[in-house]
Amino acid sequence: MNSKKLSRLVISVLFVTQTSCSLLESKKIESVDKHQQLENPLPQDAAQKPVETTTTAVDEKSEDLYSTYELHEHVPAETQPKTKAAEKAFGGTKGTRTKDVRKESKHDLAHSGSGRQVPIEMEQAANYKKIAPMGMAAGGAGGGYGAVVAASPSMQQNYDSEYYRDTSNESYDSQSEGKTFSAKQDPLSTFSIDVDTASYSNMRRFIEMNQKPPQDAVRIEEMVNYFSYNYEKPKNDPFSVNLEAAQSPWNKSKKLVRIGIKGKEIQVDKRPASNLVFLIDVSGSMDTPEKLPLVKSALGMMVDKLDKNDRISIVVYAGAAGLVLKPTQGNKKADILRALDQLKAGGSTNGSGGIELAYKTASEEFIKGGVNRVILASDGDFNVGVTSREELVKLITKNAEKNIYLSILGFGMGNYKDGTMEALSNKGNGNYAYIDNHSEARKVMIEQLSGTLVTIAKDVKIQVEFNPKLVESYRLIGYENRILEHKDFNDDKKDAGDIGAGHTVTALYEITPVGAVAATEPGVDGLKYQGQEKAADPKIADQSNASGELLTVKLRYKKPDGFISKKIEVVLNNSNKKFQEASESFKFATAVAMFGMSLRNSDHMKNTNISEIKEIAESSKGDDANGYKKEFITLIEKYEKLNARDVKPIISYAE
Repeated sequence: MNSKKLSRLVISVLFVTQTSCSLLESKKIESVDKHQQLENPLPQDAAQKPVETTTTAVDEKSEDLYSTYELHEHVPAETQPKTKAAEKAFGGTKGTRTKDVRKESKHDLAHSGSGRQVPIEMEQAANYKKIAPMGMAAGGAGGGYGAVVAASPSMQQNYDSEYYRDTSNESYDSQSEGKTFSAKQDPLSTFSIDVDTASYSNMRRFIEMNQKPPQDAVRIEEMVNYFSYNYEKPKNDPFSVNLEAAQSPWNKSKKLVRIGIKGKEIQVDKRPASNLVFLIDVSGSMDTPEKLPLVKSALGMMVDKLDKNDRISIVVYAGAAGLVLKPTQGNKKADILRALDQLKAGGSTNGSGGIELAYKTASEEFIKGGVNRVILASDGDFNVGVTSREELVKLITKNAEKNIYLSILGFGMGNYKDGTMEALSNKGNGNYAYIDNHSEARKVMIEQLSGTLVTIAKDVKIQVEFNPKLVESYRLIGYENRILEHKDFNDDKKDAGDIGAGHTVTALYEITPVGAVAATEPGVDGLKYQGQEKAADPKIADQSNASGELLTVKLRYKKPDGFISKKIEVVLNNSNKKFQEASESFKFATAVAMFGMSLRNSDHMKNTNISEIKEIAESSKGDDANGYKKEFITLIEKYEKLNARDVKPIISYAE
């Protein structure tokens, strides 16, 4: 046999072998898909009648004008169960919830729309880039809605592989660490409260991908406020104010002051009627499993908790903005879930057009004395139409003044626009959460449903006055983009943060007592003469025996539908409490803040190692029914390993 014939024979054998393998793999995937359709079909009455679709503000340049809004029946009626539970409709967690809600096995499933599930290995392949070795392709992104993606055999459930998530096109607003101020020269500190938690879950996403989060993605106050603390419940006002001071664990010559706010709780069955407009980004950038399919699952969880007193509308936007579900009673779950489930992604992103239609819909259905809220689910990648923050902020602020609030749920990665999302939520009198998995969706949409929906106080501002006889200097930890002018505190026209039912808000100050080492900015020499002056002045109080008022905390807030603020004042007396003597809430919040400062490479943490932070967190986690504090400790351990490997952030720039 000559070489040419031999070559042809080899090529023929390879072709037949490749074709057979492809057919076998196709059958295998088809089998998996059918099996999972049977496990997680739609509710029984979900396919009974068509959903009316209305489109407006069409962008003629869009590649596929109406594909976004076409609702297709795709699940056979004979496979539909009798239950209407949203979690089964969208493939949610089954059975009893474990103590550690985020503990997932190697064979957990990632959800990919259509009420279906795909193995996590498949989901990962679509969003990873291969870096080494060559020749082991991860598989292409699937064909959009409900697609199943074949993964490389080398793909692992954990992220310790030769793949990494591509986050190079994400953007975050730049922020500098808070400065240290002299209590004598500037005794007032004024800022707006913040109940957002997006930064924590976004940070978690990076670490679980074996990446260090970029510094600007870390907002310490959002990390601290991710957790609930054991604060005293409010009595007369809509929230209580809890103050505590103790020695700083990273600098024993300094003290920490904690301001803790606890909002009154409202039982889910006693919350006011809600007029909710789900505003869903269905543009092409949302066409990955961790975006639109996870949006459907998250909102489906909320729908499961609504009743006949609630009204739900669904607006979608891509190249055009459309109303795909007219206002519908909350007890008509099948109609709502069916409309959600059948959305698919495609086209460009006219975010402003969608917001305008959502607010118009919310305004027409306005419930006096109820909850009127637009809930935006997106990756924040607005690229068509009115895209400037200034114009969007004007629209959002105008509607917030009419008591139509905006909450933002961030999803996805790769092109995530955190700065845009945070800025819009701040102006919309709403909260901002980042949802990276189904457990986080459950936390935001079910466990914290009342807090997510019901505002108990708006325009909440804090002003702290430090006593210069006892405080040399102070530094607010976090809240860098929430700082207000001192005159803004008494200005009821000045917008500020809002508190939802049951929310806790925590702020920490690091203070340098009078008589301690003179405080300066990190990297700056100590003040020689001020130190001598203190030593020679007998009037300077000895901190070891000091008593009296350390500081006064003033708060202003308005009722949800009010225009005139009310002021509260609380005094904190000086104490010499050691850090070990502080409350568990104080110590755990401190551990979270310390970890945030470490993630931001703070100069204040130069002499603190990660193991010390972990030790504080472990000793103070206390009651942890949901496993969130345990998960935090696990994140510290993972980050410690990244530090040992000297892993660098993939992105570190500002928008």
